[in-house]
Amino acid sequence: MPRQHDIHVVPAGERWAVEAEGGTGRETFATQEDAIAAGTRRAKAAQVELLVHGRDGRIRERNTFGHDPRNIPG
Repeated sequence: MPRQHDIHVVPAGERWAVEAEGGTGRETFATQEDAIAAGTRRAKAAQVELLVHGRDGRIRERNTFGHDPRNIPG
């Protein structure tokens, strides 16, 4: 079974994009809030991680949906 790619919310000019790792399956949205909502749905469906980037490109938030191999309580 092929590995599912994590989902990223990234700046796209004046808009925000949701894309799988490697830049595939790109959709754009007017607001970051809309992009995060769409990215969350995609990440939950694929049971992968959602990484939200700021305008500077740095990761500012990450959420795991599905199998989390880390053994961290809470």
